[in-house]
Amino acid sequence: MRETEVLVVGGGPAGMVAAIEAAERGAKVVLTERDDRLGGQLIKQTHKFFGSQKQYAGSRGIDISKLLEGKLSNNSNIEILTETTVLGIYEDGVVTMEGADKHLKLKPKRTIIATGASEKFLPFANNDLPGIYGAGAVQTLMNVYGVTPGQRVLMVGAGNIGLIVSYQLMQSGVEVAAIIDAAPKIGGYLVHASKIRRAGVPILTSHTILNAYGQEFVEGAILASLDDKWQPIAGTEKDLTVDVICLAVGLSPLTELCWQAGCEMKYIPEFGGYVPRKNEFLETTVPGLYVCGDAGGVEEASAAMVEGRVAGIAAAESLGYGLNNVQALKAALKDLEELRSGPAGEKILKGLEKLLAKGETAC
Repeated sequence: MRETEVLVVGGGPAGMVAAIEAAERGAKVVLTERDDRLGGQLIKQTHKFFGSQKQYAGSRGIDISKLLEGKLSNNSNIEILTETTVLGIYEDGVVTMEGADKHLKLKPKRTIIATGASEKFLPFANNDLPGIYGAGAVQTLMNVYGVTPGQRVLMVGAGNIGLIVSYQLMQSGVEVAAIIDAAPKIGGYLVHASKIRRAGVPILTSHTILNAYGQEFVEGAILASLDDKWQPIAGTEKDLTVDVICLAVGLSPLTELCWQAGCEMKYIPEFGGYVPRKNEFLETTVPGLYVCGDAGGVEEASAAMVEGRVAGIAAAESLGYGLNNVQALKAALKDLEELRSGPAGEKILKGLEKLLAKGETAC
């Protein structure tokens, strides 16, 4: 049995920043990551970030990851455990994990859950054929391992992820036959959609995939238009020859540890599924347990990093560490407010309203 002051579960953008903030204020931190390297989604992101300079605007995700890794490795208050999977959080505060062929037990004073999210799938006929990927898997193949998934791709989903991955596919020499989305309008930033359209790729809204076909792998897909009730319109079927179908249909928060720890959970569609109730400083209904990043509601990586700041500062503050924490928290919360302003943040603000619906109070 070991003890630490702060345990951060998840070494993606939110978890790395949370660990840095808590450690820089004096707390002893253990950061766990189930993969063999830190960075999470950042190591796949070769596009430049939007936002302000404080959120690394103009930098690529892969470069942001390296910058954060440098800060982590240079802080003696931080212990990093990669290839380590947290198995459970128990009533007595003990956290069990598996790593380095050992079963480990840790008793932290504060825990920050930053486990991220998993890709959603889509039900359609033959969706188990080889050649059907989630967008994150395609990014991993191309941007981490330098492997193209195929020659001609159908992208399902016109949100930011679908648009960005489509452009990255095109940059690597892969043809994008079409991008489709069931919604009546594009969900991603128009600047991304404009680049795609200028390259001659059709973006078909109010469309869905009915089925994939092929013998040993994907050889094509049947598409159809949707009516205003999201139902396929007979006679609008289209046959598209492709060898890859890439699904960018959203993410679901990875909240298993929150459920096990006894957090009060609430279903928020705008956040991608069930998420823990939390106050403005990201503490859940379980005292001393914080959540940040996609585990608390799916957003952009910039917002995840700012939430990591909030959770890390708040956890250190609760342990009596740090100076000017109030000012730092106010600044981080203001940054979050700015990131969520404008049309792009409407969905997140709507989700926050539901998380604290009328008649409810912050936990």
